[in-house]
Amino acid sequence: MVDLDAYFARIGYQGPREPTLAVLRSLHALHPAAIPFEAIDCLLDRGIDIAPEAVDAKLIHGGRGGYCFEHNGLFRRVLAALGFEVEGLAARVRWNMPDDVPPQPRTHMVLKVLAEGEPWMVDVGFGGCVLTAPLRLEPGLEQQTDHDRYRLTPVGEDLRLEVLREAGWVPAYDIGLSPCVQRDYEMANWFTSTHPTSHFRHNLLAARTTPEARYGLLFNRFTIRPRGGETAHEMLDAAGIERVLREVFKLPVEPEWRPIIEAAVNR
Repeated sequence: MVDLDAYFARIGYQGPREPTLAVLRSLHALHPAAIPFEAIDCLLDRGIDIAPEAVDAKLIHGGRGGYCFEHNGLFRRVLAALGFEVEGLAARVRWNMPDDVPPQPRTHMVLKVLAEGEPWMVDVGFGGCVLTAPLRLEPGLEQQTDHDRYRLTPVGEDLRLEVLREAGWVPAYDIGLSPCVQRDYEMANWFTSTHPTSHFRHNLLAARTTPEARYGLLFNRFTIRPRGGETAHEMLDAAGIERVLREVFKLPVEPEWRPIIEAAVNR
């Protein structure tokens, strides 16, 4: 279970508590604006604990962010507590990968939610391309959200999520439609947080999406994609990285983070 009062206070939600599409849309918009995407604990060799009590202590009570298993694991419990029917799915990430890259392991968690008799795809944990609204689980339908337009395309037995950017339709990930159990996520989380080839083990990154803009940090490169405006980039020194982590991503920067912040300046 989850402390709904504490979670709603964390994301700033004061609406009804019932399993309706309107409630799902409201929560889906508020979550990525309030709780940032980040994987700093991977860089600190702390590991990522996706047990409910650990996730709640970190994301709800500790003011921290997390990555997909933390975000969507928490969101799944919130929706289930409200009475939604929710299934956990797993996806192969294709974001920023060439077309000829071999299939990757299923290391991304997404949700299938039944709302008002229809299946919806839900994902509040995909970094700088995170959804800000649920998508109809319907192939071929172009769906506009506040920041981006998406579509689901059949790829074998999977559905590929694509996002429309300046270069055209860009693949985000391929979703397997078979439900997962918690052990599936524990295995994937172990790989993602500890394997030497995982980019979370090497990259300082953070993302947050508000109604006004998408904010992203990769090493010392800070990016702002305003809604309806031109993308802006800024190269930061160590003090600048720490500043945006605190002020933009709303993270409680710890003294132990300083070495990885300084290392990011030289990447």
